[in-house]
Amino acid sequence: MANQISSVLAGIGPSSTTPQGSNKLGKDEFLKLLTTQLSNQDPLDPVDNQAFIAQLATFASVEQQSTMNSTLESLLVAQASSNQTNVAVLVGKEISFNTDQVVAPATGSSVEIKGRLTDDATKLSAIIKDDKGKVVRSIVVNAKQAAGEVKVPWDGKNESGTPVPQGNYTVTLTAEDAAGTSVPVTTSGRGRATGVSFSEGFPQLIVNGVRVRLSDVLEVNEPNTTTP
Repeated sequence: MANQISSVLAGIGPSSTTPQGSNKLGKDEFLKLLTTQLSNQDPLDPVDNQAFIAQLATFASVEQQSTMNSTLESLLVAQASSNQTNVAVLVGKEISFNTDQVVAPATGSSVEIKGRLTDDATKLSAIIKDDKGKVVRSIVVNAKQAAGEVKVPWDGKNESGTPVPQGNYTVTLTAEDAAGTSVPVTTSGRGRATGVSFSEGFPQLIVNGVRVRLSDVLEVNEPNTTTP
């Protein structure tokens, strides 16, 4: 029996010329070894009672783990389906969210870059960059801004007054008070969710052409008839 067990182990072990896999026994290797052992001894009179019982217990444990893995995979699939369904109900709702992205408006129209000030400010600046990190427009608003939501209009043009190509742009907002001290400001967006994307493996709302992670959502409200 020892020779046959050694033969099985030699068959499942890594090659001396091309090492592969793990040095631990997997489920298939363990079952093959146990089957070889059982075929060469009487189960009612094993060579080593304690070892035989331990092996049977290990076999049962391996089967239970395999069943548990299958059950967990089914639960994960069910949970993913449930999450997708739950996110889909947000389509059509008015969403407020954290974002540093803005979609260039069509020629002849404009878009509002939104943010939120933690304190009053007298100067608000917006730096707009393309997908290569190049600054296409700098907008400065020299007017008193109260703490709370602020808006910076952008006509979709660069510094020379030429409309920029359609697409997403990155926005950085900065603010200062009357003394020139920096005032914290976060960039945000607001609009109606028009769809849900699962292309990256997790749900993202599509708002104003921008994909929004659920972790960036600030508010969900009933749609306003004035919201584009």
